[in-house]
Amino acid sequence: MYKQISAEEAKNIMDSGEEHIILDVREQNEYDAGHIPGAILIPYTEIENKANDMLPDKNATILVYCRSGRRSKIASESLAKLGYTNVKEFGGINDWPYEIEK
Repeated sequence: MYKQISAEEAKNIMDSGEEHIILDVREQNEYDAGHIPGAILIPYTEIENKANDMLPDKNATILVYCRSGRRSKIASESLAKLGYTNVKEFGGINDWPYEIEK
């Protein structure tokens, strides 16, 4: 299982100093057009192939987002099935009122 949280809750975790990973599951061109600072990119279609190498700690706090929230839910479900225990999905960058970088 993964937990759905709000953008505000995700931002609080990012600002708390708590260790976390921000995971963008969009495509490379979308990531290049603008992403949350510090986010790593694994397109949702590649989660099952790349997660073990790029996300070795299955207990890490992983904050997952996409453009609108559909792909982040699919990716979060995949991560949970792969054994990740602390996945938090916070929807899409479209609803992200905070800083993004290009």
